[in-house]
Amino acid sequence: MIGGLSAIGKIGGGSFSTHDLDLFTLFANQVSIAIENARLFQDHQNIIGKLKQEISKRKKIQTALEKEKEQLAITLRSIGDGVITTDTDGKVVLINKVAEKLCGWSQSEACGKPLAEVFRIISEETREPRDNPAETILKTGEIIEIANHTALIARNGTERSIADSGAPIRDKSSQIIGVVLVFRDVTESNRLKDELLKVKKLESVGVLAGGIAHDFNNILVAILGNINLASQIIGDDNHQVYPLLKDAEKASLRAKDLTQQLLTFSQGGEPVRKTAAIPEVIKDSADFVLRGSNVACQYHIADDLWLVEIDKGQISQVIQNLILNASHAMPQGGNIQISCENIKTISDPGILLPRKNNYLKITISDSGIGIPKNIIDKIFDPYFSTKQKGSGLGLAITHSIISKHDGHISVCSKLGEGTTFTIYLPASSKEPQSLIKSTEIPPVGKATIMIMDDDEMVRTLAQRILSQFGYEVVLAEDGKEAIQLYENAKDSPNPIDLIIMDLTIPGGMGGKEAIEKIHQINPEAKVIVTSGYSNDPIMANHKEYGFCATITKPFMIKELIRLVSQVLS
Repeated sequence: MIGGLSAIGKIGGGSFSTHDLDLFTLFANQVSIAIENARLFQDHQNIIGKLKQEISKRKKIQTALEKEKEQLAITLRSIGDGVITTDTDGKVVLINKVAEKLCGWSQSEACGKPLAEVFRIISEETREPRDNPAETILKTGEIIEIANHTALIARNGTERSIADSGAPIRDKSSQIIGVVLVFRDVTESNRLKDELLKVKKLESVGVLAGGIAHDFNNILVAILGNINLASQIIGDDNHQVYPLLKDAEKASLRAKDLTQQLLTFSQGGEPVRKTAAIPEVIKDSADFVLRGSNVACQYHIADDLWLVEIDKGQISQVIQNLILNASHAMPQGGNIQISCENIKTISDPGILLPRKNNYLKITISDSGIGIPKNIIDKIFDPYFSTKQKGSGLGLAITHSIISKHDGHISVCSKLGEGTTFTIYLPASSKEPQSLIKSTEIPPVGKATIMIMDDDEMVRTLAQRILSQFGYEVVLAEDGKEAIQLYENAKDSPNPIDLIIMDLTIPGGMGGKEAIEKIHQINPEAKVIVTSGYSNDPIMANHKEYGFCATITKPFMIKELIRLVSQVLS
């Protein structure tokens, strides 16, 4: 500064000395340094500003990445399917909550484990392990879908059916850096598909049954009826022909039961229910099945057992099927335990019933070989059988019958210890309709009865039977003829007192249409409906359609005469 002032002074009057020049030089150097420092400071400030911007930018990127990572994790946790990712060595990197539940491994436990250890899959059909999907994808680099009928075995041994797909994970340069698997539990959907398939199978059997029932049962009516008539004509139980007729009768009744079994599957079929006591049905069925065998039944039946509304023929078939299976499970012989009790309230949520109160519980238990775990869920499927000569229909029919009675059937079993079937049937509040079995045929009657049936054998047989018991008989082939005959006889000295109508007349007017016309002529007309389609809704709810009673083909003489007598009286 001093040097600078000195220099100014010299400018006014004299020359610069060497000392002055040195001062100028020093001053210039200091100014230069100051300028350089100022420039460096400014550069420093610029760098700091840029660094701050870069740090802020990176923080934003990091925050965005963390947010994206969190969103990805939330998405993976929230997705309804199981997701597992692996690295290029096929070791687990990530497993979401659904996959944790299905596989039985947590994220911390599964991370770093080989996929095959965490994701154990086998063929449901062969029980052999499936190929490791991660290895396949890493080798081929392609998206894959798991084969059908694949089961995932969880860490605790639980088995579930799954549907699965897998894909390679690639980076920006399309290099594979891992594998992602997406899978879901399809156990329930497969079960529903199986149920649908089961229904279709049942419908196919129902179509077959419906097709043969009408003609087949008409034939059986003629066979069984004429056997009955022949037995009555002989009149002597000791006659050498009598045992032959009884054997023929039994064979006809077995044929009737066979048709009834098929008709159980008929679409829309309903049991023809009557109020009854179940112990009689159970004991009669058991005695029939076990006659001559080395297996016996022990009964534990409550004294105050409620009545039930059942189709006795169908429920008898259920009991026979279950007891027959129990006896087959004990080839060396043994005891079948049968118990019946009243259940006021059902608390088990696994028992699906239309109501929760007042059921009859029936249990049938054996001490036989038991049912293996891998087939117990299939035993009610149609066509499923473990017996070499089994049809696979017995338990399917049983399940169908109980369902149509608004009941429930279940099974539990242990290998080597035995099997227990449990049935729930709704209790009835009605009085019994006829709990005492009558063996006597009513006395000879006097009335005019019309038989309407398209089958000549049935008409002829019915005429023989009814005429033998003193009735006048008028015959009609179809509804149109029946209406004409009924109207013509209305004001005659011998009006028709009772009509027995076949429900179905192929190619003609059947009972459903004809009764409407008959009631237009006489609203008080007495009409019995008969059919080989015992499961037809009209047979189950005949009164809603104007019929007084029903009788199922083929029928015994005693059944027909007793019913006619009851309706006329």
